[in-house]
Amino acid sequence: MNGRCDEALREIFHMSYVVVCQLLSIVHEHIHCLYKLSDAVSMLDMLLSLANACAISDYVRPEFTDTLAIKQGRHPILERIAGQQPVSNNTYISEGSNFVIITGPNMSGKSTYLKQVALCQIMAQIGSYVPADYASFRVADQIFTRIGVDDDFETSSSTFMLEMKEVSYIIHNVSDKSLIIIDELGRGTSAEEGIGICHSVCEFLLGLKAFTLFATHFLELCQLESLYPNVENQHMAVQHTRNVETGDENVVYTYLISRGCSEERHYGLKAAEMTALPPAIIQEAKTIASNVSQQLMVRSDPETQIQRAVYHLATRLLQTARNSRLDPESLRMYLKGLKKQYEADLQAAQQLAASVDIEEE
Repeated sequence: MNGRCDEALREIFHMSYVVVCQLLSIVHEHIHCLYKLSDAVSMLDMLLSLANACAISDYVRPEFTDTLAIKQGRHPILERIAGQQPVSNNTYISEGSNFVIITGPNMSGKSTYLKQVALCQIMAQIGSYVPADYASFRVADQIFTRIGVDDDFETSSSTFMLEMKEVSYIIHNVSDKSLIIIDELGRGTSAEEGIGICHSVCEFLLGLKAFTLFATHFLELCQLESLYPNVENQHMAVQHTRNVETGDENVVYTYLISRGCSEERHYGLKAAEMTALPPAIIQEAKTIASNVSQQLMVRSDPETQIQRAVYHLATRLLQTARNSRLDPESLRMYLKGLKKQYEADLQAAQQLAASVDIEEE
């Protein structure tokens, strides 16, 4: 009985195999249709996903110009997974101000902001709406990122070596139409070498027209703004509060991008205070940091400020001539505003020159 059952089962398997082979031979002649069908279904699924995301979210249709401008932009992933509405930020990068240095304390939101800009750029270029009130992008031929601090055991590469390999790839392949995102370059080595590497990389990228966002803890790099007119310093703002009962000072992260270089000092120790490290270790670290830190005060040259004001006025006028859609009256008011800003910048430079002359006397 068992033998007859096994024989019947083998016969069923053989007949099934013959049917499947015949079916495959028929399908093989039309395999190209299956590939086309797969592509069509994939494209339809992508378009449906983009349409669904735009319908249920407060997204805006981006424009494509020669400027990267995002008003109240939000992180697309954080917006979906966060329990509350994430903090929105503005972004503006143009040919006249194409290099942005971002500073700020640990956990202030620098890395999230960089990823937000990169994701919005990608979403715009694949045809999606973006999470913002207004968005304008310059089409990027390549997007380079240097984010992360992992080492590689397979190639025996340390964190710093991986940083150098990635930066080398960026330098050898970047173009004037690229978007570059660099997050805390040089932290895998000593402070002196890290500052030197960052400064050299920044000066190389400053000679290009690529849009660059450069986040760093090296506040010395903020001095590049006084040397190059196309550099703009920004920082993630924080607020300080004091506990009335204990007198302890607390740091409140606003996650808002603001103009200028960060004025926070020893913020790494403030982040360490939020952990379980013993208070004695924290206090000793503060004492040592205060003893070894050297404040380097570099004052802007008045002539440099004047050249910077002229440069910014020229780039804004050129950008207005290229992309302005204002009516004559609005355009006249805008040009008056540019004139007032230029006169204010010149007056500030003249006051700085006068103060320098008084101190020298």
